[in-house]
Amino acid sequence: MTIEAIETPIGSSENPGRPRRDVWEALRRGFAGRCPCCGKGAMFRRYLKVNDRCGVCGTELLHHRADDAPPYFTILVVAHLLGASMLSVDEFAPNLPILYHVLIWPTLTLVLCLALLPAFKGALIGYQWALRMHGFETAAEIPGRR
Repeated sequence: MTIEAIETPIGSSENPGRPRRDVWEALRRGFAGRCPCCGKGAMFRRYLKVNDRCGVCGTELLHHRADDAPPYFTILVVAHLLGASMLSVDEFAPNLPILYHVLIWPTLTLVLCLALLPAFKGALIGYQWALRMHGFETAAEIPGRR
């Protein structure tokens, strides 16, 4: 394998063998919990358990390697949102009873984390699919799909 073959992006004009996949579309579909290929099939069969194949188009999803990235992004986003919210509430309502803080912030943290974790995992899987990473490069192409 030559250096040119390594540096040539998949789907580029120098490597027409495989079509380029739309990264932003795959991210959007994955964030919504849908198949990155067709956008119709469900990506998850349970809360965070990924289907082996899309039930609609048959695209293999078992090649994903999400690992620690989705929790990292979830913590990053939730911490920034809640940190800014806590400072804003303290600035605009400095005499708010502590009971409200005890009820609001842990509840909001839990709800946001549980809502964003599968969305970030789906987006990461869609990203990996679009860039043909971690086994998605050898997955069979679905005829008529990008």
